[in-house]
Amino acid sequence: MLAMGGDQVEEAVRDAVAVLRRVADRDWSVKAGRLDWSCRRTAEHIASDCIAYAGQLAGLPSDRYVPFEISMDECESPEDVLQVVEATGTLLAAAVRAAPREARAFHPYPFRSASREGFAAMGVTEVLAHTHDIAEGLGIPYEPPAALCEAVLTRIFPHVRPAPGADHWRTLLWATGRGDLPGRVPLTDWRWNNNLVVPSDRLTLQGVTPAAAADLRTGGTGGFEWTQDGPFEGTRDAAGMVTKAYEAGVHRPEFGLFVLVRREDGRAVGGMGFHGAPDEDGRAEVGYDLVESARGNGYAAEALRTLSAWALSRDDVTSLFATVDRVNAPSQSVLSRAGFTRVSEAGGEGEDGEQYAYELRG
Repeated sequence: MLAMGGDQVEEAVRDAVAVLRRVADRDWSVKAGRLDWSCRRTAEHIASDCIAYAGQLAGLPSDRYVPFEISMDECESPEDVLQVVEATGTLLAAAVRAAPREARAFHPYPFRSASREGFAAMGVTEVLAHTHDIAEGLGIPYEPPAALCEAVLTRIFPHVRPAPGADHWRTLLWATGRGDLPGRVPLTDWRWNNNLVVPSDRLTLQGVTPAAAADLRTGGTGGFEWTQDGPFEGTRDAAGMVTKAYEAGVHRPEFGLFVLVRREDGRAVGGMGFHGAPDEDGRAEVGYDLVESARGNGYAAEALRTLSAWALSRDDVTSLFATVDRVNAPSQSVLSRAGFTRVSEAGGEGEDGEQYAYELRG
């Protein structure tokens, strides 16, 4: 799996500062690319973002930003500002490394929180995009490491389809409103997309990014700490569905795969999610599995009730359905305890078929 952590923050800052330091003797009062800011103001913004994200990971607020600001009044030259960028980048990298894996802190878009990997990815994006702006304003070339661009895209831009024939840097520039791609309308407004986490009493349902899905599909952990007998094969199959949808440009992150993580020990015990976005009638199919060692504790029913309530609270979902083998009595019990009703007409198999269909309406 493509890594995203403190090392990547440091790499992005180190590479950017090395490029900009070569032109630290120029006039940085000129506009930075397409921005209204000057090159100096843009570099100050990079530092402010790094320290703000570090503050979020250090304080872990759930409903606001930590009021953390820095002053550049004593910075007389671009070199002085670049030293601050280096320092704040180092602080963000340290905060990412120090934060527990399960830690989440407030970030407004789109689901009101981000993990340590999310803050690292947002920090890297700010460094790459705004270094591009400064370089464009000063008339110098800049191209960051390709692996950084790919890692960012597959974590916080899961809604951006990989561009055929375009590399990851060109795709990231387009995704942040800074470039053109053949066959795509230029963006004037853009957002990144941190993964959705839905809490239940004993679990958290953690949305799986395309990067994590690709790793799970090929035998990795997806960045989760699994119980000894996990992940189950069904979770790997579902991760493959996420990867295919992402590559096809039809992936909707909130209707993908979630990994079920126990609150008590941070261990992943199963997978649950949707087989795709709701259809035109608002119907969406759900599926799930648990590792064998976690079965019999009510985790699946708890998670399914939680995910169902979240889905049916949306305007674009009217009903959920699932199919289950007739011989799979435990799975049928999970659906019943989660409020689903067995229906013969939905699956078309009836009492004599190989599967039953269950449905839950909002």
